[in-house]
Amino acid sequence: MTTEALKVNGLSVRYPLRGGVLGRIQHFFTAVEDLSFSLAEGEVLAIVGESGCGKSTLAQALVGLAPWSAGKLTLFGEALNPASRKDLKQIRSQMQMVFQDPFSSLNPRQTISEILIYPLLARGFSRGESAIKIEKTLALVGLSTDVLSRFPHAFSGGQRQRIGIARSLVLSPKILICDEVTSALDVSVQAQVLQVLDEIRRQEGISLIFISHDMQVVRALADRVLVMYLGQVMEMGEVSRVLASPKHPYTEALIKSIPTLDRSAPPEILDGEWVSTAPSSTGCRFAPRCKKRIPACTEKPIDLVSVDFVLSRCLLNRPF
Repeated sequence: MTTEALKVNGLSVRYPLRGGVLGRIQHFFTAVEDLSFSLAEGEVLAIVGESGCGKSTLAQALVGLAPWSAGKLTLFGEALNPASRKDLKQIRSQMQMVFQDPFSSLNPRQTISEILIYPLLARGFSRGESAIKIEKTLALVGLSTDVLSRFPHAFSGGQRQRIGIARSLVLSPKILICDEVTSALDVSVQAQVLQVLDEIRRQEGISLIFISHDMQVVRALADRVLVMYLGQVMEMGEVSRVLASPKHPYTEALIKSIPTLDRSAPPEILDGEWVSTAPSSTGCRFAPRCKKRIPACTEKPIDLVSVDFVLSRCLLNRPF
């Protein structure tokens, strides 16, 4: 029986917007709204969507870098509060994050040895124990201990991202969150980093939350996919089902925007721009840009409903 590694219920992240002479809170910007999902042990869950849809905010909230306005988190069956320092320490011991930009996520004034050893020393490991763990972790990402005396500027983008992955793995987390880890890299280097992540998942049995814009990478790497738009889940299910037969027009638009070698079928660019202030009470948030919308799409909130084993927030494909 598969163990549930992570469960999130009703996560919302809201940021206050201030204005006026006294700088008082005028209203709130909701980056993530009432989002729920689960992650099985050893599973790869991909999170996709346009820039600004809330993917990175979700990732940051999971590791305590963004405030929880509402919601509950359960880690390996234990309910934890990300606002509690004690619980956050436990969360971060089991869940680590690899950041998007390998050029800014590493401290340029520290050697690779310092970058990797400080998290271990902060957790109470001795220098001897730390050296053993660092050597093992570097081997996992395909690097030798020769890199330890050098500074980040001496490495290529792909090597820096491997070091970033090693920094996240050195504490032996059970869940690894990868936030657009290949977007700043060349295609050939992307393949190397993805191969490293897949090998780590298979060898160590960790779970991955993989945030990406690249649907082809998602197809190859992930087990399930969660599609986000304006902070909400539009569609969620097994990758093979979602990509083969998308239930939501937004997912369909994302798939059609993928470039191919077929000149007769150029990518279709999604028209219109998202409106961040769209209230949930007006119905589907994608309706203003949707070519398939019907009057009911803007009249009332639309819940996630299972259609052919895929959760979808759309009225068009659900049984009545």
